[in-house]
Amino acid sequence: NPREPNFRRSKKVLKERRGEDGGAESDRVGESPEILSCSNQIGRCIVSVRRLVRDGGWAMAEPETVNGVKESKLWKGVFAVSGIMSTLVIYGVLQEKIMRIPYGLNKEFFKYSLFLVFCNRLTTSAVSAGALLASKKVLDPVAPVYKYCLISVTNILTTTCQYEALKYVSFPVQTLAKCAKMIPVMVWGTLIMQKKYKGFDYLVAFLVTLGCSVFILFPAGDDISPYNKGRENTVWGVSLMAGYLGFDGFTSTFQDKLFKGYNMEIHNQIFYTTLCSCVLSFTGLVLQGHLLLAVDFVSRHRDCLLDIALLSTVATASQFFISYTIRTFGALTFAAIMTTRQVIVFGSLYAKNLLNNNKKSQTQPPPPPELPQYGKPESSS
Repeated sequence: NPREPNFRRSKKVLKERRGEDGGAESDRVGESPEILSCSNQIGRCIVSVRRLVRDGGWAMAEPETVNGVKESKLWKGVFAVSGIMSTLVIYGVLQEKIMRIPYGLNKEFFKYSLFLVFCNRLTTSAVSAGALLASKKVLDPVAPVYKYCLISVTNILTTTCQYEALKYVSFPVQTLAKCAKMIPVMVWGTLIMQKKYKGFDYLVAFLVTLGCSVFILFPAGDDISPYNKGRENTVWGVSLMAGYLGFDGFTSTFQDKLFKGYNMEIHNQIFYTTLCSCVLSFTGLVLQGHLLLAVDFVSRHRDCLLDIALLSTVATASQFFISYTIRTFGALTFAAIMTTRQVIVFGSLYAKNLLNNNKKSQTQPPPPPELPQYGKPESSS
């Protein structure tokens, strides 16, 4: 039979396919090669359809994953913003009270701003070390120690400039300077992290700063500047605020670089940074001879000691929120949040001033009516 070889070949192919299809085609042994070829094509189509359906299922599930990531990012942003806003408001109130309001019957001012830095960093270092030990994470430094110290130095200079500036400039000047945070962060980002910002990005940062400046410079009454005018020195105060902006921009940008370059945990960076800050601030206090004077001051004014303890606690919480924001969203987003905070603070002051003016206008009695004016009587001759 001339078709016998084809029949045997087809039977061999079917035996090979029977191992793949579980014998589903055993009843087709006598079919011709053309039919077998067609069945093979149909099988391939079925497999392709199955893959298409499977891939389509993955594609349909992808938007849900993206939405979940976006929702998680949103809640992280809400957590970071609310934490920063609440802690820094309390921090600012306590800071102003310690540095600007006298203590005791003799009206003594607290003058040792570096002592506040030391107390803040000591508390933060202890809390971060406890968090690392509680989570059973390694205390060893992830990055070289000098990089932690670099953040510590610039952070101390930032805080010291901020504290010292309170002695010389009014609240509007300081808040006006803080509105320019985005610009130095972008400059440091270009120099340190080789980020490339477009001209439009710089324009947006400039317009945000300009808009905040115009908003803040709008007259809002005497409540905005409650400081003693005789103690102000605008040139020195503005210089301190310029130093504050430069050091602050470098600190947040370099923190962002360490987080991304070493995949660093928040507690690890906070612990070593604040530990270096403790050593540096303590050394500065000893060299200046202010350590014993500050201890003597708080021993005589227990209310000041309580204020410093509260300030250190809030500063610790604030540091964790700041590091979390920088690690999650970056230094520029943190600068934008801080700029928004300044606008909110001044918006509250404006609202308070308007309410006070309305109350005064409502409670002020109307002026008395004017009496008619009569001419002087002529003298009789």
